[in-house]
Amino acid sequence: MASVGNGTEESGGGEEENFEDAFENIPVASKMDLKCALEECSMALNLFLNNKFSEALELLRPWSKDSMYHALGYSTILVMQAAMTFEQQDIQMGISTMKEALQTCQRFRKRNTVVESLSSLVSKQSVDQLSEEEMHAEICYAECLLQKAALTFVQMLSLLPGRILRLLEFIGFSGNRDLGLCQLREGASGSSLRAILCTFTLLVYHTYVSLILGTGEANIQEADSLLEPYLQKFPNGSIILFYAARIDTLKGNFEKAQLRFQECIAAQQEWKQIHHLCYWELMWCFTFQQNWLQAYRYADLLSKESRWSKAIYVFQKAAILCMLPEDDLKRTGEDIVSLFRQVDGLKQRIAGKSIPTEKFAVRKARRYTSSQPVKLILPALEMMYVWNGFAIVGKRPDLTENLLVTIEKEETTLQNETNHSEYYMDDVCMLQLLKGLCLKHLGRLMQAELCFSRVIQSEKQIKYDTYLVPFTLYELGLLYKQQDEREKAIRYIETAKNNYKEYSMESRLHFRIHAALDNLRVSPASTP
Repeated sequence: MASVGNGTEESGGGEEENFEDAFENIPVASKMDLKCALEECSMALNLFLNNKFSEALELLRPWSKDSMYHALGYSTILVMQAAMTFEQQDIQMGISTMKEALQTCQRFRKRNTVVESLSSLVSKQSVDQLSEEEMHAEICYAECLLQKAALTFVQMLSLLPGRILRLLEFIGFSGNRDLGLCQLREGASGSSLRAILCTFTLLVYHTYVSLILGTGEANIQEADSLLEPYLQKFPNGSIILFYAARIDTLKGNFEKAQLRFQECIAAQQEWKQIHHLCYWELMWCFTFQQNWLQAYRYADLLSKESRWSKAIYVFQKAAILCMLPEDDLKRTGEDIVSLFRQVDGLKQRIAGKSIPTEKFAVRKARRYTSSQPVKLILPALEMMYVWNGFAIVGKRPDLTENLLVTIEKEETTLQNETNHSEYYMDDVCMLQLLKGLCLKHLGRLMQAELCFSRVIQSEKQIKYDTYLVPFTLYELGLLYKQQDEREKAIRYIETAKNNYKEYSMESRLHFRIHAALDNLRVSPASTP
């Protein structure tokens, strides 16, 4: 990902360094040398960041099988599209195009003799032995490999069984993460064509990966500084606006984020997938504020327009409707029971496997399949926890207090019920977990500890939501970490990791556990 050595930048670097100023009407070249390729790819990147997605693809397509940079650029756009839609057809297209790009790049790489190949096994190939074109080819080839691997990982990731995930942890899944981030930062700090790719990779890591699969601690400051130059150069670029809005969300500036997501939607009409990403984020912004009618509006749009996960969207819509007062619910014209009953039939199977979050939604929705449905308790807030939303809304004490009021009100209602359902203790424990999270973010740590402890003590009384105990052990571990009780933190998190299996979203918790333990073990207190 880092820029090529000095020898490469002398002839090709000038065009790369000024890619943001590239002309948008470069004549079609009859011959494509390295200089022309860099110029055209600079232009394509300019088009792409100005929402002209089809034009960027059309510019790159004619030479995508004959120029390494055209091949890399063309396949990269399709990979980005696949990552946004998450549809198998798009993912397969992205992988197929990336394979073709690899073949194109391979033609420009240095071809070693048998003797040279054998010698490379015992000593690294010297950069001095490569021509300028061959150096570019090596980097383009490596980037294609990286993107193909990443896309394949995205396609298998959610389906991996727990034992494979534990193996990944054992061999050090995040092994050279710090080195990788360092290399990406180096690439992003330059002015080359690949700086934007490094920047976007870091932005995805900081704004999504570290939050959903980590402990919820995102490096917002770095994300902000990475995006700022692009926000200045491409103020109407929809992808740039999307990340700006997402960063505002992570800061707790939900009102500002909502305006930016709306700007992002208005900026272009070609890639509707970006609209769907905005709808998802807007749904959560309004959920954090408990503006349930607006949250429902975006959940409804997603359930009708996006094919990413119909089961999740319909469940989410029904979960939000559960939060509405009776009069508001009637005005929507929706039937909650009917919606929950649709969820099971909407789940996807990829390579014979179900998606964990969809399986979770299906299990929760089963309470509505009998002739006498048992209502879910605050399902929208439970889903907020599934997506690590409490780590975000926790930055707003006012909204966290409001959530706590809602949870305690539901807690009182549940306690006052005379006829307890078979789900009673599951619901009690789920509310205790959510209450504990609110109290933690409000700094009321002793009360939070009591809530988490009640869940763990009630383990044998939980009938269905067995995920509650390992997740609560993990949260209690984080609470002790916050209080600098490292030994206790590690003990509770290790218990969650080693003593429980075959519960909902096990893989998601294992990623979070791995991130937490990794953080604890490299903390200053543990260094010699």
